Amino acid sequence: MLLIGVGRETDPAEKRIALLPVSVEKLVKKGLKVWIEAGLGEFLNIPDSDYLEAGAQIKDRTAVFTSADILFRLDKPDADEIALIKPNALRIGFLDPFRHPGLIHALAKKGITTISLEMIPRTTLAQKMDALSSQANLAGYVAVITAAEKSNRIFPMMMTPAGTIPPLHVFVIGAGVAGLQAIATAKRLGARVQAFDTRAVVEDQVKSLGAKFVKIDLGETGQTKDGYAKTLTAQQLEKQRQGMAKVCATSDIVITTAQIFGQKAPLIISKDMIAGMKPGSIIVDMAVETGGNVEGSAIDKETDFNGIKILGFSHLPSRVALSASLMFSNNVTNFIEHYWDAESKTLKFNLDDEILNGCVLTFEGKLRKEL
Repeated sequence: MLLIGVGRETDPAEKRIALLPVSVEKLVKKGLKVWIEAGLGEFLNIPDSDYLEAGAQIKDRTAVFTSADILFRLDKPDADEIALIKPNALRIGFLDPFRHPGLIHALAKKGITTISLEMIPRTTLAQKMDALSSQANLAGYVAVITAAEKSNRIFPMMMTPAGTIPPLHVFVIGAGVAGLQAIATAKRLGARVQAFDTRAVVEDQVKSLGAKFVKIDLGETGQTKDGYAKTLTAQQLEKQRQGMAKVCATSDIVITTAQIFGQKAPLIISKDMIAGMKPGSIIVDMAVETGGNVEGSAIDKETDFNGIKILGFSHLPSRVALSASLMFSNNVTNFIEHYWDAESKTLKFNLDDEILNGCVLTFEGKLRKEL
């Protein structure tokens, strides 16, 4: 009987957990054993007794990592954790492989099979397992709510006996999963929303959410086969900044979501652009963990630049940790269910499978992809 192990996250800023009791029950019914580290759900007020009732066993950290055939984790492992994992175990989680190639080599050397959730293909079949998109969706929501909390104004237009309060103007840069959710959330709150993306193909999606699509002629742009925006040239980036500066100057809130998978985030908001904004405006840099889109943003800090607040908070999905944990738990459970063979009570892996070919980075002691 295969054993799934789930350990606590070690980053103090991480409040999400990799598996909820509702998913434990599903996995146990399929014939898997589940061990969780004691206190796994502490941050979310989920007692160990809920996991016991769902069919899991409570163990200490060492027992979980040394015994598990399959490990669920959100964040990257450190050297001590890799040392605990038994060879031939399957580890499923986020790995940020292109920025941490040494980590992937260490996992391969130990003989651990790794699923990098960032590498799940963006296909219809894989949607139910796409944890990166699930968490980005929530991050877009949190970015808007965080900006609302820091703003000294309300989002919607409000007509009162004392006069009319005009709506906030929100500018979202990047219309990927996070950006589209930010647009939708800002619109629900009543703001007037504009959005920009280098991929003209997303214009209809932006408009369908009730936002105005800002057009800036950058010449030839586009997206990768996985739907990510392609890297812009230095000249295109400068032209983009010039076009966006006008929109930023009239915006009360600017949310930047531009990231290039496996690379440092592009700098798209310069201090000159910030200087042209209205005092009291807010910028949320959602790419701060990968280098930042905004000049002057700092990770996990609120920076003031001439009266403009720049928010560079990391772990945005952790601010809605229960919802984020539910989505992650469903994603990894869906992954197991998709490859589960009920007759043999094991996982059936064929590395020629489109999904596995994209996300399995190490297998049988070897690195499958160049990083």
